[in-house]
Amino acid sequence: MRPAAVLFDCDGVLVDSEPITDRVIAANLTRHGLALAATEIHALFLGGTMAGVAEEARRRGAALPPDWVDAVYQEMFAELAKGTPLIPGIPEVLDALDAAAIPYAVGSNGPHRKMQITLGQHPALHGRLHGRIFSRHDVARPKPAPDLYLHAAAALNAPPAACVVVEDSATGVRAARAAGMACLGYAPQGDGARLAAEGARPFRRMDDLPALLGL
Repeated sequence: MRPAAVLFDCDGVLVDSEPITDRVIAANLTRHGLALAATEIHALFLGGTMAGVAEEARRRGAALPPDWVDAVYQEMFAELAKGTPLIPGIPEVLDALDAAAIPYAVGSNGPHRKMQITLGQHPALHGRLHGRIFSRHDVARPKPAPDLYLHAAAALNAPPAACVVVEDSATGVRAARAAGMACLGYAPQGDGARLAAEGARPFRRMDDLPALLGL
């Protein structure tokens, strides 16, 4: 059955921003006394919030200043602005959704400014998402709480149980599940076992997504 709406995470699903931000966080934390490789950053913090990164980094011994979250975001924004590619196949996925008259929206734990920088580099795609880009700052609680996806579904006038979420993190899958929504887990590397364990149906290529949505 076709969904009433499709709700996308942003980082790692629409834009390939995570390798960039992982490198920024790793370099920053190293300067503050916590040496972690970018791969370790990815494994530890994928899908979380920067406040959560700060809390865990301090727990592990990093000496972070009180304004660390704002400061590291500025570093991230500068690097992301140099060039953040789209995930391959995303424009075609949106073409298929438009052709089927299925609405879609974005729900991200990141701030609006970050999405303005990353999605804004791709005006055609950014324009298609106008008014349907939602941040954790629009709701009371970030993922894994259901608030963000429930907010996005309400904006599209779509019943939560009839929505499908596209996610790449366990945190995001938990948010979808808490919202009562089916979830497809984008796992371009590996078998997607971590996403499957949270209740998502893994897939590896965005080219496969329209068929998985029944289009």
